[in-house]
Amino acid sequence: MYLIDTSVWIDFLKQRKTRAVAFLEDLLGNPLACGITDQVYLELLQGARDEESFNTLERYFSGQRFYNFENSRRSHAAAARIYFECRRAGIAVRSSIDCLIAQSACEHGLTLLHHDGDYAKMARVLPELKQKHFLPG
Repeated sequence: MYLIDTSVWIDFLKQRKTRAVAFLEDLLGNPLACGITDQVYLELLQGARDEESFNTLERYFSGQRFYNFENSRRSHAAAARIYFECRRAGIAVRSSIDCLIAQSACEHGLTLLHHDGDYAKMARVLPELKQKHFLPG
């Protein structure tokens, strides 16, 4: 089971031929194999160019499987802890939303499919973050 990060969805929507997109396209054959979070949904809708694209994105992504927090306050505190631990280890995480997405993947026991170096850095202090990426190194 995979949680698909915004970084991969953006490449998918822009029809970029990346290894992560090819992996996602295989996953899409099984609707139970992957899902998103409210945070990914937010980021995708924020990328709309106009009203028509907003509506198209909203229709497509609202039909995806969503992984929500069971206890929002506890989960947000855990995401803040990820940010804190990264900062304490000298790792700069650019987005608190990425911490929430990572926390969701951990809570649900999902593998995070991404194309974002911040998650690879986060995994240094968050060993329970299962991830799949095609980043170099």
